[in-house]
Amino acid sequence: MIIVDKALQARAALGKPVKVAMIGAGFMGRGIANQIINSVPGMELVAISNRHIDTAKRAYLEAGIEDIKIVSNLADLEDAIAQNKYAITEDAMLLCEADGIDAIIEVTGTIEYAAHLVMCAISHHKHIILMNAELDGTIGPILKVHADRAGVILSACDGDQPGVEMNLYRFVKSIGLKPLLCGNIKGLQDPYRNPTTQAGFAQRWGQNPAMVTSFADGTKISFEQAIVANGTGMKVAKRGMLGYDYTGHVDEMTKMYDIDQLQELGGIVDYVVGTKPGPGVFVFATHEDPKQRHYLNLYKLGEGPLYSFYTPYHLCHFEVPLSVARAVLFHDAVLAPIAGPVVDVVTTAKIDLQAGETLDGIGYYMTYGQCENSPIVQQENLLPMGLAEGCRLKRDIPKDQVLTYDDVELPEGRLGDKLRAEQSVYFAPAKTLALTK
Repeated sequence: MIIVDKALQARAALGKPVKVAMIGAGFMGRGIANQIINSVPGMELVAISNRHIDTAKRAYLEAGIEDIKIVSNLADLEDAIAQNKYAITEDAMLLCEADGIDAIIEVTGTIEYAAHLVMCAISHHKHIILMNAELDGTIGPILKVHADRAGVILSACDGDQPGVEMNLYRFVKSIGLKPLLCGNIKGLQDPYRNPTTQAGFAQRWGQNPAMVTSFADGTKISFEQAIVANGTGMKVAKRGMLGYDYTGHVDEMTKMYDIDQLQELGGIVDYVVGTKPGPGVFVFATHEDPKQRHYLNLYKLGEGPLYSFYTPYHLCHFEVPLSVARAVLFHDAVLAPIAGPVVDVVTTAKIDLQAGETLDGIGYYMTYGQCENSPIVQQENLLPMGLAEGCRLKRDIPKDQVLTYDDVELPEGRLGDKLRAEQSVYFAPAKTLALTK
């Protein structure tokens, strides 16, 4: 968003910076902190919360901030913000509640914990920027309903692949083409990877092995493409997406898709492994006007009917502050559900599972996630991947079988389950609602 830089410069000149707080100070959170503090005029990172206070402190220290105040109550946090001091706390709810904060960046990678945080932030009228496709892909539509009621923005972020896809999608639409495919380029896809197989890579880059596993086993890209689907209305062509392997350039892939199928589905989200330029994103679009198709051919995009647009990189934490500015200064979401869920991520057995076992989390040993169109998820009562952790198996489940709600006992009292049920009712088809009255 080219206008964002000047808007932030204007805030800096007025001495009225956008004030943002961040929850989660892991690998990505530390990058965001450094970016805001050292590269974004007109924005201040006034507070950081993390379960371990030393990790929150580390994020500030690595960014060159040493004058840090530890706070444990709302009054002390608000006092620190008023005095332009940097605050850290283990109590994330304080950030959601405090006056003097315009927006929250949520970087925890959790579902249940993050659901509580987001609902609290919404109730205190704060914009929320999610680096959490897992939460968004599980209960994002109903969280968006609550955010809309409160008059705040709930948004995914620039820099992460879904946000980059959405920016490209909006650009392509703005010049008169019809997007029919939003794609994500991967270097690896193996649903059976686990934290043991990914330990070396995680150690090399200072990342969490489970998070790295969720990239490798396809769960992360499933959540990413699900939220793109929910933000565009696109579907998946089949469970798990098409997921072609192709080592050439993405421009060469326009002939690999059936445009009639894409049109019939209203567009699809998909991924491809090994294509150049990785790790970028792409949008394939068509144009109905033969005069404009002539110009597109002149401009070296080919004869169609599909035209390739791509961004050859995604810069994650570098771009997150732009998302904050878009929400606070322009009330513009990078990516948010347009209505109810269109695509969900469903739980699939990574190994043979045994009755009585309790499912582990995203990126671990027992399950992986796959995209599926939401009507099928509802019809087959499939278990969302974002709610699988902590569920107890009622029966044996063979490897690669998709789990249903009937296969598990849910943990008691989870907000995530409550919001998911609210989402299902709120966005239920009209005919279903009529039958229940």
